[in-house]
Amino acid sequence: MTTSGNGSNHERQFVIIGGGPAGLTAAYELVKLGEHPVVLEKRDKVGGISRTENFKNFYFDMGGHRFFTKAPEVNRMWHEVMGKDFLLRPRLSRIYYDKKFFYYPLKPFNALMGLGVLRSVRVIASYLRWQISPFRNEDTFEHWVINRFGRELFFTFFKSYTEKVWGISTSELKAEFAAQRIKDLSLKTAVMSMFVKPGKKIKTLIEEFHYPKLGPGMMWEKVRQEVEQRGGQVQLQRDVVRIERCDNRITGVVVQGANGTEYIGGTDFISSMPLKEFILKLDPPPPALVAHAAEQLRYRDFLTVCLIVNQPDLFPDNWIYVHDPSVRVGRIQNFKNWSPAMVPDPNKTSLGLEYFCNEGDEVWTMSDAALVELGKREIARIGLARYEDVQEGCVFRVEKSYPVYDSDYREHLQTLRNYVATLENFQTIGRNGLHRYNNQDHSMLTGMLAVRNLLYGEKNDLWSVNADKEYHEQVLVEPERQVQEVAGTVQEVLTQVFVKLDSVAFGSAIGLAAGLILFFLTLSMLLTQSEGAAELFGNLREYIPGYSITLEGSFIALLFGALVGFAGGWGFAFLRNASVVMYMAYIQRRAQIEVLRTILDF
Repeated sequence: MTTSGNGSNHERQFVIIGGGPAGLTAAYELVKLGEHPVVLEKRDKVGGISRTENFKNFYFDMGGHRFFTKAPEVNRMWHEVMGKDFLLRPRLSRIYYDKKFFYYPLKPFNALMGLGVLRSVRVIASYLRWQISPFRNEDTFEHWVINRFGRELFFTFFKSYTEKVWGISTSELKAEFAAQRIKDLSLKTAVMSMFVKPGKKIKTLIEEFHYPKLGPGMMWEKVRQEVEQRGGQVQLQRDVVRIERCDNRITGVVVQGANGTEYIGGTDFISSMPLKEFILKLDPPPPALVAHAAEQLRYRDFLTVCLIVNQPDLFPDNWIYVHDPSVRVGRIQNFKNWSPAMVPDPNKTSLGLEYFCNEGDEVWTMSDAALVELGKREIARIGLARYEDVQEGCVFRVEKSYPVYDSDYREHLQTLRNYVATLENFQTIGRNGLHRYNNQDHSMLTGMLAVRNLLYGEKNDLWSVNADKEYHEQVLVEPERQVQEVAGTVQEVLTQVFVKLDSVAFGSAIGLAAGLILFFLTLSMLLTQSEGAAELFGNLREYIPGYSITLEGSFIALLFGALVGFAGGWGFAFLRNASVVMYMAYIQRRAQIEVLRTILDF
């Protein structure tokens, strides 16, 4: 074993484990501040999950990484590094379900034609039912989605795909996953976006994004070059096999490389390696309870079958979600539509078929040839390309891509958080380092904040990045604090008991249902021409101006029903919400008075 440093005269030596977005961002921040970090990456290229692979000059993104963020410091770094090679690309993605393609964001006629009238009515009715009486506790992904979309839409679009991705039931997957991945999205916003552009950008519905000319790996190669030009080191194919500590401080790491085993010491350590691996590689080992908690964390892996197709244009999407259970593929990337520069021959197209699996299972251990053959069959079965047009292919495996939010992960993660907090010169960052399903920009943000914590002694909570929680500093005397806490608790309980009824969504649902009923009722009378229809026509004509049993009359009925139904539904929701608010205010005031009385008596 040999001992290595970076040859710097700096008093502090930063060692970063992992050359993905989080680790390289931390290194980039450090070199700009005059530090000379050492980055240790076990693969032969940087980027981690956001790397770009190359096969015969065709570039393949491992997952399809949109560059879109609300964090100005992250956006600034992207543009600073990429310059003119940062493209603005239009987004088009669809869902393949029941042998049909559904645009997302939803488009009204496409959705109506795809689902059919009866299923569309069931979706609206189901949404109404769960808006009126939702699950009180949203512990699971299933509960979270049903409360916002209804059970019908959950089983139509969410259940099968989610279980294909995660390999576990949606009743086991925790609600935190949905809260992070479908943030700010509801059936109302999805439906409204079919007709108007929402004033607030919703991540799941953005229509364009930035993207490096040759994929995300291009971004991270540029960052690597910048780090090295400023005196840092980025060492590839250097696998950290042991992490040495003395009491509550990390002292160094042992790495395995082409030249054998080597020890690298340091004063400050940042790691984006999977939290489970970090804990289990500590020497001396952590307490048994901590090691046990680490062993319980689970990950989901995936592999990409990359196909080169002898066709210039196959389909317009950037990617397609495959909800069809008859095929194993979960998502299909069309890299030419991400950036034309990723395909060297304009007469060809490159696809990435993503198969979600667990390391060591049947799919993971299939030979590359068998996986390419599987991909060719499934792309033909879906109808996106002909089997005989696929020229060749290759396979790239991506282990530990997704931290799993299973039924008991929260308890184990809290144990690990408590232990990691005791390590004085260490920060864990990134998706796998925090066991949190962060996007690329959030991972980068944790790298930036980790540097500030170590260099300046700040106390940024890296675990809360992407939690969208607001923290307000309060300066209250103790009696006032008690009143506020009790009142807040009452408010929280009552809010859970009396969930606000969205008046616009409720009115829209009632209006759509009423309009469709009158529409199909008119068409039915038009087709049957019965005596009962004539009698019913006379009754409807008294209430609907310009109504007749004709095709034109059916659309008049549709419009009338939609307007009247919306007004009635909106009015009901408004009155219901107003009465609940008044009752809640009364209960809250009584609680405040009781607390004040108790304080005065004391």
